[in-house]
Amino acid sequence: MDGYQQYPIRLRINGAEREFGVESWVTLLDLLRERAGLTGTKKGCDHGQCGACTVLVDGRRVNSCLTLAVMQDGHAVTTIEGMAEGEELHPLQQAFIDHDAFQCGYCTPGQIMSAVACVREGHAADDAAIREYMSGNLCRCAAYPKIVAAVRQARDAVGKESPR
Repeated sequence: MDGYQQYPIRLRINGAEREFGVESWVTLLDLLRERAGLTGTKKGCDHGQCGACTVLVDGRRVNSCLTLAVMQDGHAVTTIEGMAEGEELHPLQQAFIDHDAFQCGYCTPGQIMSAVACVREGHAADDAAIREYMSGNLCRCAAYPKIVAAVRQARDAVGKESPR
């Protein structure tokens, strides 16, 4: 965008240092999708109400559609693309497959990112807690029981790992 001031930022995205020049109004979601080429993070409502854009910033879940990229300068961002270790899926990715916890799949990346944080935050002790702490992520296909089952399956493995 010619004529608009850009601000230099550095992010550690999925373990790799990246530098960008961004305008002050660019959201983290748009930077990830349009400039970093990481399209796994989805744009749903663009108002922070659906959770499709959930990523981890320094290990904490964030609605990337509501977060300005310039505010994340120097931070570590993990997207769904950064969850697998080579060919080995993250335990929550595998659990979603095992439980068929998706139908259309659109919300799945945000659901998985939120589920990782839910477990790491210690909010997956029982089904009621999982439902409560995952309530910011909507699934139009209503796969909620299967999502809860997937989180329940993966909680022990995820709880023991260190944040990326």
